[in-house]
Amino acid sequence: MQKALMLLLVSALLACSSQTVAAEDSDVIVTVDSTNLRFNPSEVTVTEGQAVRFMWAGQALPHNAVADDGLFDSGEPARDVDYRFVFEPGTAGTHTFVCEPHASAGMVGTVIVEAAPVEVVEEETEVVASEDTPAISLVSSILVTAFAAVFVARYVDDEQAE
Repeated sequence: MQKALMLLLVSALLACSSQTVAAEDSDVIVTVDSTNLRFNPSEVTVTEGQAVRFMWAGQALPHNAVADDGLFDSGEPARDVDYRFVFEPGTAGTHTFVCEPHASAGMVGTVIVEAAPVEVVEEETEVVASEDTPAISLVSSILVTAFAAVFVARYVDDEQAE
């Protein structure tokens, strides 16, 4: 009987829990090649809504990434940087950026931002859903689990009686 109650409890908890998975586009990573004073890669292509992460750590020389058009700026040059910039809708185009201390040495990069695909909005038919729908789903899940637990308990009791 204890097994049946434990099964009921676990099943009820599983029925009540929900998992959501967030879908995200991957960030494009730009690092530093300190040996040659270059960004790696020096040119990246993203779509509006995507992010570029400028990341480096333990560099001998401090670096930053600053867009020529002022769109993004990782801040003061530093040896350790983890800067993320999301290219919002309306930022499509070519954006050149530099490492300020090393621009004269050719430490320059380019982010090409492509326009996000245009979404066709279709007229939606309004579906009226009862506010009780989640409760009904929960109650039905619990009832099914309870019946299963009772069935298992009787089955276990019958086997023990034999």
